[in-house]
Amino acid sequence: MSIEHIETKIKIGETREENSRRNRFLNLNNNLFVVFTIILVAFASFGLGRLSVIKEKTPIVFPQKRSASSQKAQLYTPPNIQETPSSFNEGLMQKGSVVASKNGAKYHFPWCSGAVRIKEENKIWFNGITEAKKAGYEPAQNCKGLK
Repeated sequence: MSIEHIETKIKIGETREENSRRNRFLNLNNNLFVVFTIILVAFASFGLGRLSVIKEKTPIVFPQKRSASSQKAQLYTPPNIQETPSSFNEGLMQKGSVVASKNGAKYHFPWCSGAVRIKEENKIWFNGITEAKKAGYEPAQNCKGLK
């Protein structure tokens, strides 16, 4: 082996820092290549998957509607309904139309959310809004129709 060959093999004139920087740069290039390859394969796979779904769809078909003149008019007659109030309404009529709590200062209709939260033993029933106002109660803000 001659001295000329040794120079090319040893790379005379290059310090260790330059050599390590070059190796880091080459390693970085290899890592970036692998990352970009993985990202490219992921996007290609996703695109092919979406493309296969688009091809499998069938178009939506709407049935043709018949015109009103061609349809026979059929009148709906409801079955006989008894005109007796339900048990819930009967209970409301017997107790009163407005309810308040003995611990509170607001009155509610029985179907309002505030009235539902009052315990049965704390409920005070009034026959009307005027009766509740005379007792010193105010209308609830969240119950529509009391104002």
